[in-house]
Amino acid sequence: MLRTIPNNTHASWMPRTDVDFLKGMTANGRYMGQPQVNAVTINGVLRVSCAVKGDNNDFELMQEFYPSTTKTAVCEKYTLTNKGQKKEVVLVPATCQVRTTNRENGTRGSYRLVARTAFDEDLKVTLEPGESTSFYCSIQAYALADEKEKTLNAEEELTKREAFVDEVTLGRLHFHCPDNTITELFEMSKIRASESIFYTQGDLMHAPGGESYYAAMWCNDQAEYVNPFFPFLGYDKGNESAMTTWLSYLKYINPEYKFVPWSIICGGDDVFGPFDRGDAAMLAYGASRYCLERGDKEIAQQVWPLIEWCLEYCHRKLDKNGVVASDADELEHRLPSGDANLCTSSLYYDALLSSAWLSEELERNKKEAATYRQQAAELRQALDKFFHATVEGYDTYRYYEGNDVLRSWICIPLTMGIYDRAEGTLKAMFSPQLWTENGMLSQSGDKIFWDRSTLYGFRGAFAAGYADKALEYLKKFSNIRLLGEHVPYVVEAWPEGGQRHLSAESGLYCRIITEGLLGFRLTGFRSFTLTPQMPTEWSDYSLGPIFACTDKPMDIEVSRNGKGKLLVKIRKGGKAFKTFTIKPGETVKI
Repeated sequence: MLRTIPNNTHASWMPRTDVDFLKGMTANGRYMGQPQVNAVTINGVLRVSCAVKGDNNDFELMQEFYPSTTKTAVCEKYTLTNKGQKKEVVLVPATCQVRTTNRENGTRGSYRLVARTAFDEDLKVTLEPGESTSFYCSIQAYALADEKEKTLNAEEELTKREAFVDEVTLGRLHFHCPDNTITELFEMSKIRASESIFYTQGDLMHAPGGESYYAAMWCNDQAEYVNPFFPFLGYDKGNESAMTTWLSYLKYINPEYKFVPWSIICGGDDVFGPFDRGDAAMLAYGASRYCLERGDKEIAQQVWPLIEWCLEYCHRKLDKNGVVASDADELEHRLPSGDANLCTSSLYYDALLSSAWLSEELERNKKEAATYRQQAAELRQALDKFFHATVEGYDTYRYYEGNDVLRSWICIPLTMGIYDRAEGTLKAMFSPQLWTENGMLSQSGDKIFWDRSTLYGFRGAFAAGYADKALEYLKKFSNIRLLGEHVPYVVEAWPEGGQRHLSAESGLYCRIITEGLLGFRLTGFRSFTLTPQMPTEWSDYSLGPIFACTDKPMDIEVSRNGKGKLLVKIRKGGKAFKTFTIKPGETVKI
């Protein structure tokens, strides 16, 4: 990757160019008019359909924009169709623009940006009525000291990009339900969650992106949010990038139990994190779930030392109230979080449960699993005792001691199977104090929102059995994110970052379905529980193929089977595997 100086979190070289490859295009020697946009579509490739005026005829222009899957380049394909009754001679000027940076500004010296047409001389073509022609352009970057400009076949690059999109959509974890908007946003989320993976000197790294965060990974974005999603999807590069996270963080565990960094940056060459955000709890939560989902003993043994250290770190951070102390949470003091916050303790609680199952799968000391379960039981009691409160009239949780306004993260216990305060918490989440068309405000009385807590909230609402309420608001939220003014993915935050489409949040959208609606909870390498919910207005839904906790891909179908009953069918490797008739919200063991 091309990094700038100073080489910090935001130091990826991100040049902008205003090159216009259509400038100067003529028909019969006359300049063609400005393209008038008719339609824009995006599905891994951005396509813009336009109308253009020629000399005597109208033309249809299709513009396609897409990144290379393996090179530091973006490609453009233009297809021009003569829609008139007369032939016209079209000329497209050859273009080559070059920019070279100062060598002292790059970690690898000078960088070069080249924007060029695929042809070195002007393209001249005669189009009869109804005929089309396509031409290609590209913008690529490279380091002058050790690289050369690469020859690009833009049509091959388009084929590779479309193959990637097909791999993560058509062939993996396809969700079908009666709501087309939710189905489509789920598919788009798989693309966004999977595409932000880059080769670095630290191997494959998943990164948030958003024109800000590259060649870097975080304890929340990668370890907690998206890594536990990749085994469900079964995407090899996603799983490989997750392993980069775990093995990279292994280097920072220490016998003094000093907190680990928030993020590993600069492709693995540096770290950042001046205080404890509860990162050990995030790592333990994500890594223990991931290892169970992968169902691979060798992988789990590699990651276990990280999990074990993080659990011990959290245990040592228990305060006099029996909850986990930390300097902050993932918002890093943007909002108050006290000396101990609800998120950190909730993540640690779930990590203890997952780690107990994982310890058993690894055939470790039997007392270890029992100890983790006992610690989880004690933490659950302490969590309820310390955080349970009436806040703004709702029987829910305070986020920290002294907190007297509703916070969006009151939803997180619901995603960990803690439903003691579910009713009051759901009322608070969807109350006028917190809810907006953009999901929950981060705290009542403020204007900021971060999608991550809203996405956790939907998952928790479904898991807790409030399927109708969850669906009511999920439909509205999904419509805004897919079809609104800032599309087509869930976002990071507002006003900070201007609603950047960070990648890991899209993994959280998908987990609404896997862990929320379907209630998929791993309990071993080849065992899990399902607690399916069914909204009143739906008759059925399906998800598959699923690659978590199985040696062969699974498909799960849930449908109504008479009044108050659900029929759950599981196919494994394309063959019938298990069938259950249950009540909505009833748990089955597989």
